[in-house]
Amino acid sequence: MIPCFLNFGTGELIIIFFAIILLFGAKRIPELARSMGKGISMFKQGMNEAVDQIKETPDAKPSSADSASDNTQTKNEADRK
Repeated sequence: MIPCFLNFGTGELIIIFFAIILLFGAKRIPELARSMGKGISMFKQGMNEAVDQIKETPDAKPSSADSASDNTQTKNEADRK
């Protein structure tokens, strides 16, 4: 049987919550949550910008079908001469 480590019940979550309060203090928790939210939103914004940049960049290399037809045309031109 494979143990499931992320199967937390209500009791475990309450203990984890109190441990976080003891470690950071009640005043710092909203501050930490705010900074985590900003970090996540900046990460998502960066990902969206990267995706947009990839979509805008045209492909520089011709596809394999185009290069195959170019090779066929060159061969046909050589045969004619």
